[in-house]
Amino acid sequence: MRFQGKCVVVLGGNAGIGLAAARQFRDEGAKLALTGRNPETLAAAADEVGALGIVSDMGTIAQSAAAMAEIGEKLGGIDVLFVNAGVGGFAPVTEITEHFWDGIHAVNLKGAFFAIQKALPLMRDGGSIVITGSIGSITAVPGNAVYAAAKAGIRAVARILATELLPRRIRVNVVSPGPTDTEIFKRDASAEEIAKLRGFFAGIVPIGRMGTPEEVANAAVFLASDQASFINGVDLYVDGGCVELKS
Repeated sequence: MRFQGKCVVVLGGNAGIGLAAARQFRDEGAKLALTGRNPETLAAAADEVGALGIVSDMGTIAQSAAAMAEIGEKLGGIDVLFVNAGVGGFAPVTEITEHFWDGIHAVNLKGAFFAIQKALPLMRDGGSIVITGSIGSITAVPGNAVYAAAKAGIRAVARILATELLPRRIRVNVVSPGPTDTEIFKRDASAEEIAKLRGFFAGIVPIGRMGTPEEVANAAVFLASDQASFINGVDLYVDGGCVELKS
């Protein structure tokens, strides 16, 4: 019960890694608030874990500010903030448009930064912030320039936040998944396409398979907990060895 009596906010908690983490936080005693863009999946997730559910698009700063105001009013403060919401997309450099660039960065970098900024007045001293990054920030995957740039940017932000928040004893860490079997990976894909992708990733991930949302959530929840009290500013790869075993 590492989070007994603590308020945990999961941004992007309606599916995948965010929902897996929310389940773990609930099981360990946390009082929860979840945000997400999809009202239906958010309502189902909030009902399952007994959380306050707030429909909010992290890519819109005003919505993040409104969500934090509601959390402050209804829950009083934040002990743990898990910034998990994000969007993806692939395009070769020659086909990247300003609209495509802005759409990804509005959520993954700008949106994540301002959501954290809006949450800071509610964060209790001694709390923890965990941000979902990606091994894409350091791996040269063709077609991934825009997403990788955003995740590399939020990694840099996390390091600076970890330094600036030292006087308040608020730790800031990043958990960076490798190929993970989430709904985003399966969205708009046929069963045959999903099977091919799983086979492809099994061939490139040293451990021989994709990760699960629960495995990434395990790492995020650990970093959020007091068991990680001497860990600050790290980027923890949860990737089956993609980075360390291939570098």
